[in-house]
Amino acid sequence: MAENNSNNYSSKVLMQTWHSYAKKIQLDANSIILGQEKAIKLIVISLFARGHVLLEGGVGVGKTTLLQVVTKLIGGEYERVEGTVDLMPNDIIYHASINNEGKPNISNGPLLKKGEDLSIFFFNEINRARPQVHSLLLRAMAEKSVSAFNKDINLPNMVVFADRNQVEKNETFELPAAARDRFMMEISIQAPKEKKLRDSIIFDSKFQDTGKLVQDIPTPKFDCKELNKVSVAIQNNIQASSHIKEYVENLWLATENPKKFDIEIKEVDMNDFIVAGASPRGMIMLIKAAKVNAWINSREHIEPIDIDYVFHEVMAHRLVINRIYENNRIEILKQFSKEILLKVPTPELD
Repeated sequence: MAENNSNNYSSKVLMQTWHSYAKKIQLDANSIILGQEKAIKLIVISLFARGHVLLEGGVGVGKTTLLQVVTKLIGGEYERVEGTVDLMPNDIIYHASINNEGKPNISNGPLLKKGEDLSIFFFNEINRARPQVHSLLLRAMAEKSVSAFNKDINLPNMVVFADRNQVEKNETFELPAAARDRFMMEISIQAPKEKKLRDSIIFDSKFQDTGKLVQDIPTPKFDCKELNKVSVAIQNNIQASSHIKEYVENLWLATENPKKFDIEIKEVDMNDFIVAGASPRGMIMLIKAAKVNAWINSREHIEPIDIDYVFHEVMAHRLVINRIYENNRIEILKQFSKEILLKVPTPELD
């Protein structure tokens, strides 16, 4: 009993210490990357929930810079790979070359280069890579390890971010539903709408040299390798009431059978809209993300607002819908998420 009390005390001290770090990471990121407040908070939530992320957004909106900034702010190591049709699984693990003596040379590829220090691995345009590459990445995401050089190499601190090219569809291999389900969230990164922010991005010279922006970020005073322990502490200590559990169950049912909750979307046949609702993994990730959001907001229990805040980003990408709606998938699923949160009764707080 004394040992359990000691462990609980240690977990709460860890959570309290890291709470200020999480707020500072979020604040500093917002001062460097303009107009991405929600995206930044969702990325921070994903990191503390140890969940992988799909990024959605056009070319040149700052996805790479954002991830480099967050990596530097948490004190970790960053690597990236570009998805191309000729990329092979081994290209991620090792590089083969000829050295100055004319002999073959093997060096670690981007996934292994930083070893256990790797914090964020960015796979740009993942749907340009072949399914064999997806398979290797999904195993690394699930097991936090890869087999290479006749041994298993662990990547315990890695979180994967992947961007899908949503515009150019030639020579692409779209991620199947089972692969999308491995990602905790899909987060939208869009150019800011506010004129003041747009003017700053265009005319303030400090935003023109993204390399210097990242380089000037000071090394934090904490060890990002503690993130796994912090995440476990959050999940063990943030609680969910019986009312919240019933609410989440109804949200799950609504993704499977929207007609049961009178959910309607203009020009969509709701009888034939959903092919497959959220998976059990998806619901687990919803609660993990909601617990982190509650913790960031200094609460010890999940409230409906915590679930609502992350609901669309956790749910939308993993839903399987009728193929006739795929061309308008993003906008239709935004409306679907809004309707679910509107129609499913919100529980009263205990």
